[in-house]
Amino acid sequence: MEWKLFADLAEIAGGRAVEVEASPGDTVGDALDALLDAHPDLRDRVLDDGAVADHINVLRNGRSVRDDEGLETTLEAGDELALFPPVSGGSTER
Repeated sequence: MEWKLFADLAEIAGGRAVEVEASPGDTVGDALDALLDAHPDLRDRVLDDGAVADHINVLRNGRSVRDDEGLETTLEAGDELALFPPVSGGSTER
């Protein structure tokens, strides 16, 4: 299974796409554990007291897993996983 990482998460992991050992039938939490095991430097950025930090968005197929079963959401073949940190900034000038 592949995670797509954005902003500083991609920098920390060394790439925007990271393959992990997770299969259909596993949970998003299993895939996240595999990601954090493979890239332990992400752990402090993604987790807060062992849970996903409130400001980190975990997406499955473009939808927040908070809208489904959270980290217990079951993976299916072809799922796309993504982690987004908070995004801000930019200019209001046009």
